[in-house]
Amino acid sequence: MTATRRLAAILAADVAGYSRLMGADEEGTHERLKAHLSELVDPKIREHRGRIIKNTGDGLLAEFSSVVDAVRCTVEIQRGMIDREPDVPEERRIRFRIGVNLGDVIVEEHDIFGDGVNVAARLEGLAEPGGICISRMVRDQIRDKLDHAFEDLGEQQFKNIARPVRVYRVRDRAVPVAQPVLPFPQPLPLPDKPSIAVLPFVNMSGDPEQEYFADGMVEEIITALSRIRWLFVIARNSSVTYKGRTVEVKQIGRELGVRYVLEGSVRKAGGRVRITAQLVEAVSGTNLWADRFDGSLDDVFDLQDKVAISVGGVIEPALRKAEFERVSRKPTESLDAYDLCLRALALRDQRSAESVYEAIRLLKQALAIDPGYTSAKAVFGWFRANEAAHGRGPVSKADATEAIALAREALDAAKDDPDTLSMAAFTLSFFGAGHDVAATAIDRALALNPNSAQAWMVCGLVRCYCGQSDQAIEAYQQAMRLSPLDRLDRVLTTGIALAHLIAGRYEESADWAERTLRQAPGHTISLLSKAVACAHLDRIEEARAAVSQALELQPWLTVAWFEASATRYPPETRARYVAGLRKAGLPEE
Repeated sequence: MTATRRLAAILAADVAGYSRLMGADEEGTHERLKAHLSELVDPKIREHRGRIIKNTGDGLLAEFSSVVDAVRCTVEIQRGMIDREPDVPEERRIRFRIGVNLGDVIVEEHDIFGDGVNVAARLEGLAEPGGICISRMVRDQIRDKLDHAFEDLGEQQFKNIARPVRVYRVRDRAVPVAQPVLPFPQPLPLPDKPSIAVLPFVNMSGDPEQEYFADGMVEEIITALSRIRWLFVIARNSSVTYKGRTVEVKQIGRELGVRYVLEGSVRKAGGRVRITAQLVEAVSGTNLWADRFDGSLDDVFDLQDKVAISVGGVIEPALRKAEFERVSRKPTESLDAYDLCLRALALRDQRSAESVYEAIRLLKQALAIDPGYTSAKAVFGWFRANEAAHGRGPVSKADATEAIALAREALDAAKDDPDTLSMAAFTLSFFGAGHDVAATAIDRALALNPNSAQAWMVCGLVRCYCGQSDQAIEAYQQAMRLSPLDRLDRVLTTGIALAHLIAGRYEESADWAERTLRQAPGHTISLLSKAVACAHLDRIEEARAAVSQALELQPWLTVAWFEASATRYPPETRARYVAGLRKAGLPEE
């Protein structure tokens, strides 16, 4: 007998943190959930011509003949949940996660089956509490019929589903987003190799001015661990989000998708340094190892290596020092130059004109002390490139030439230092001074350190400028996984917007630019990308509004400026950009 099949919109919903809520108040949670279902959820499903297939204890499965009805229903349910339970503390409120898919299903009297149902359930698992995730098939059906924003989460590989599914997060324009949305769902799955996050070390020096030194020690330890090929190491930009916070190690493991967490402290007093560290298994909370490392400031690089080697030895007892696939390096003979470079690096996250100029000043001092300081040369170029986005005016030709020269010197001396290779590649590619050289350098950096989120980010940029949009998106997504809580997520989402623009996918480009602007409303590069994409989509009002906002931030922006400074783009992309900017109303000169 042939099974009955039909195309249906499938809604899968569950309660976020249901086990935790039941553990805290079993009877109360059960009664509150029953009330939500009977007073809001079930009536909304019936109102939108849906059919409840089954309840699953903490959730439900429903089907609709119309995908528009299904998504309207989910939005109204989530909107309705906002005003319920006003007297219940936030951490105890019931919040639904909902996934919607469109697929061919096998129909029985009281159930439905098939990949379409399984995908809906996986989408629900991706949604944040109070959120909605949909497949691309759903998004394509409703994009011009419902006034909602869509955040592209990229292609997701689901368990027991043969092909990746492109996923979008639905945003109700009537509901303000309280905080930036993370690029990946939680909890993250553990990688297929040992994984670790290094938390910010506590500054025990008694001097707040020494915070940069403690942060620098952590970054060096992360770099050392990253070069162990069999380790998966979370990037510093994600681990630093826990600075100053008290968070249970088990929660950190779930949020970052790692098995191990390293925490510790740094004390710098006089000419001495003490590093204490402990390694914890995140799944169980078990303390696996703890140690203390003392030495003089002259020994600081050796101390960093010893911490990394000890941690690696605990994770993999068979490991020997000779098996570390890294090059021990002493970046400079001058501790004063090293200190100045650490102070500059500590300004990276501020992304302001003042921080960029101060970092450049510190790096110039470091290079005056040690003109051969390779790392400082590479970092210098990185800040010069950031001056283009955050400075008070365009980067002068002389300053760009200086940055390019230092980047080339850094590449010549870098050898097997992946951080120097990636930063130098970034500078050369950004200033259009050799995409081929930059591509070779970044490939080398990733071969040396496949754990570097920074290198994957630079790889995405270089691939964009080489016109390889799909490879660029893959690189940006890998950077996101290595740094899932990155406060500079806007750099990655901006890059994906650019990659889609290069490929002529204007809808996707506009969506990703808008995602960036929700987190960083004054991000000029994203404003210009949005303007160009919207102009080519004939959404002229949106394009002109984006250009107007960009000009408020950087009044020197003109079409002539872009044509002169955008030599890094492929010719066809440059032409597409210029045409879009003109259509969006950017002044010629």
